[in-house]
Amino acid sequence: MRSGAQALLLLLWAIWGCALGSEKNVWSRFAHLPFPEDNLFLYGTFPPNFMWSVGTAAYQVEGGWQQNGKAASIWDTFCHESGLVDATGDVATDSYNNPYRDTEALEHLGVTHYRFSISWSRLFPNGTESGANQAGLSYYLKVILRLKELRIEPVVTLYHWDLPQRLQDMYGGWLNDYMVDIFRDYAEACFRLFGEEVKFWITIDNPYVVAWQGYSTGNVPPGIKGGKLQGYKAGHNIIKAHAAAWHLYNEKFRPQQGGQISIALASHWINPVNMTSHDIGECQKSLDFALGWFAKPIFIDGDYPQTMKNNLSSLLPEFSDQEKKFNNGTADFFALSFGPNLSFQMLDPDMKFRQVESTSLRRILYWINMQYNKPRIFIVENSWFLSGNTKREDAKYMYYLKKFLMETLKAIKHDDVNVIGYTAWSLMDGFEWLREYTIRRGLFYVDFTSHNKKLMPKSSALFYQQLIKLNGFPPLPENQPVQGTFPCDFAWGTSAYKIHVDTTPSQFNDPNVYVWDMNKTKGLTKVEGITVPRRKTQCVDFASIRQQISMLREIHITHFYFSLKWAAILPLGNLTLINHKVLHYYQCFVSELVRVNITPVVALWQPLAENQGLPNDLAKNGGWVNYLTVTAFVEYARLCFRELGNYVGMWITMNEPSMRNLTYAAGHNLLKAHALAWRLYDRDFRKTQKGQISIAVQADWVEPASPFSNNDKETSRRILEFEIGRLADPIFLSGDYPKVMRNWLAPRNNLDVFEFYLPSFTEEDKNLIQGTFDFFALSHYTTELVQWEKEDVSKYDHKLEVQFISDITWVHSPNKHAIVPWGLRKVLNWVKSKYGDVPVYILVNGIDDAHSPMQDKLRVYYLQNYINEALKAILLDGVNLRGYFAYSFNDRMDPRYGLYAYAANRFAPKPSMKHYQEIIDNNGFPNPELPIITCPVELVPCSDCHFFQTRKYLLAFIAFIFIVLIVSVFMITYYSRKGKRRYK
Repeated sequence: MRSGAQALLLLLWAIWGCALGSEKNVWSRFAHLPFPEDNLFLYGTFPPNFMWSVGTAAYQVEGGWQQNGKAASIWDTFCHESGLVDATGDVATDSYNNPYRDTEALEHLGVTHYRFSISWSRLFPNGTESGANQAGLSYYLKVILRLKELRIEPVVTLYHWDLPQRLQDMYGGWLNDYMVDIFRDYAEACFRLFGEEVKFWITIDNPYVVAWQGYSTGNVPPGIKGGKLQGYKAGHNIIKAHAAAWHLYNEKFRPQQGGQISIALASHWINPVNMTSHDIGECQKSLDFALGWFAKPIFIDGDYPQTMKNNLSSLLPEFSDQEKKFNNGTADFFALSFGPNLSFQMLDPDMKFRQVESTSLRRILYWINMQYNKPRIFIVENSWFLSGNTKREDAKYMYYLKKFLMETLKAIKHDDVNVIGYTAWSLMDGFEWLREYTIRRGLFYVDFTSHNKKLMPKSSALFYQQLIKLNGFPPLPENQPVQGTFPCDFAWGTSAYKIHVDTTPSQFNDPNVYVWDMNKTKGLTKVEGITVPRRKTQCVDFASIRQQISMLREIHITHFYFSLKWAAILPLGNLTLINHKVLHYYQCFVSELVRVNITPVVALWQPLAENQGLPNDLAKNGGWVNYLTVTAFVEYARLCFRELGNYVGMWITMNEPSMRNLTYAAGHNLLKAHALAWRLYDRDFRKTQKGQISIAVQADWVEPASPFSNNDKETSRRILEFEIGRLADPIFLSGDYPKVMRNWLAPRNNLDVFEFYLPSFTEEDKNLIQGTFDFFALSHYTTELVQWEKEDVSKYDHKLEVQFISDITWVHSPNKHAIVPWGLRKVLNWVKSKYGDVPVYILVNGIDDAHSPMQDKLRVYYLQNYINEALKAILLDGVNLRGYFAYSFNDRMDPRYGLYAYAANRFAPKPSMKHYQEIIDNNGFPNPELPIITCPVELVPCSDCHFFQTRKYLLAFIAFIFIVLIVSVFMITYYSRKGKRRYK
């Protein structure tokens, strides 16, 4: 089943590729890929012999800036003299003095390749004139030979931004044409010294930053503010220098050494503000100005992009025909650098052309593939960054790495891009250029204040190590869908936080008398001053009930869950004023549900934005903090049980109180109110009404952000106790709060910080609360990741000292809710492991759609996979799951969550409703190769709600009309015959 679905998806991608890819309109192509299938995480492995690499740059990690004859580079001078930075790379990670420490870390990762750069001023302090510095030569040979012993291929960058200061002083750096020959000589020396062992060469890293930021804006060394003219001149010389080095290697060294050589080109990705030809053209121009500046001369025709020529005119140098021919084809593979050094940091804002920058690695890979004749692409730098305060548990970085790798895999599998290798950046924390030590990008943590600069693996290092070992993301057995059906008595439902209450009768309720005016109006005319007694409103009078019941029946559900509105029934919060109209409406609604064999599941209280869902007087007097609300709730519950209980099969006292917004004092009283209401029902109503009653808790799953972090695991366990166990433990276990809560809050509690005070239950309270359940009801929407280290203040819970983050590879709804089906199965297993074999009902489970037909496809996916995880919990884990309710019924009452759309006072079923209906009709996901199991249909008996009972007033009226009709016929016949006899 899964392989067939994958084949279909591949066919869809192929169709779109043919339709749009031929036009090289990457933006249109990606705007029309299958949704949500294309957005889902791709499980799969990379091609055989895929190159797994990690990288560093000399100035960022080597240190030893004056050791053993090393001369100053432009970065040494810039950091010491410019005043624009506060730190230097003088020591950095001290790799120069710890070569075997670094190679040990590489061995730990299991990489096949290691990209590093040669410090030009360490190997040749005076350029190339005085020969190699023996200490520098010894260091690089030591690294390379150790790599070969470990079977790790070195990928050597000749120039990673650190030009010897002497060359800058003597020649003006890359502004001088002489640099072409100087760089060629330097490259030749390196090829001769290391070429027997090095099979991958990078001439220059990120020439955009070198030329534009170094010689145009002056933001980086050598800090020359030469404007556009100087920036493009520097870039012109860099292209020629690279071409000279490539031709040298190709002609003189390749035959014996057999290596490959390229240039590392950095790029961003950019999306159009609007999908118009103009904005798409501006995006193309943006990529031309950053990446195409160097890529087109090297990979296409030796010359600059036409967009640059059109916009820059005389500012852009010209290549002669001979130079164009010399430039063209001077790369054995496309070496791509994609990360924060250009994206969102060093890209000139003017080069975005008012479009929107993005971090989509997959799209730039596809663009390169289509723009530059499908080259082999080696990603030689990629990652993101975290705060410099982050230590070893770098979950956010890890998820960026996961995202980029998944996009690379999609580019290979779905887009047919020939990616041959990937380089995570970087091996270790180091000096991050203009950001100094304020950010970290390493897989290994370095304490820069320590003497030995020990490398300690972060979570990201363990993740990358595991990924290399598996060669990607092989499909996991637990992620495979299961076939099978739910138990025959399984409760299939839908839910709504509230129903539409319209107490205006639609018929039989006008007390006026009318006569037919045959002379003037030719219609009915009201007779003034004459009325008839108004009869009592009947259930059949409510058109809104008929409409809602009809829609619910169309879904084929067996149960419907909704919440009463306490403030509408008891406006003053007590029995002194009862809104009998609203109460009667609810009574009609639930009786009609039962009549059509749908079991009502009714919540007494639902927290709402307005007054917390409480009557105004109760809310003004403290809400749940005031014990008067508890006693008021019990009286309200008694009224509802008495008036509605004959029709309600399942009661919920409180529907998903938000633990993050509920104070400990309020939660304390809420538990007492639940328990008192439960005891009331159990004592006075259960025997006659035969219903069940419990509380519904919100139970989103909380996953450790890093599976390698014990701190994150402990944090997730704590949050589950605070958010689920806080209500569940007193009811389902001990009558008291979880020990984890008390142990956490006790040392933080003092008289000055009341928010940490957790009230205590008396023994009487515990006995009252313990065991007040008939089933475990939960709401589940999504899964969150938690870590203990503080990263983003806006998503940090200071009270619980937890950082909430999200896996950016997850699909998210328009409201940013992550769609993580396996989270439902995990929370169901957590409930089972903690509270035993208690019957469980998922009363709320759904996702928003932003009123978009495309987003409803996401709901179809959501329902399919969350329900399948629920089935796994039953079949594979033995969870006593009794029912599933899709949220929500319709968009009118729960906007953007409905199975029915609502617009212009009309309802329309969404495709997701039809899909849910199909799942219900199949009772799950039956195996087509096995015989279908037919479940018997059982009608729920109700002595007070059979057809004649619910229609007694209507039937009486019909009977009256029928009797009148019979009498009238009799009288007419009688007098007609009597008249005939009289005239005879």
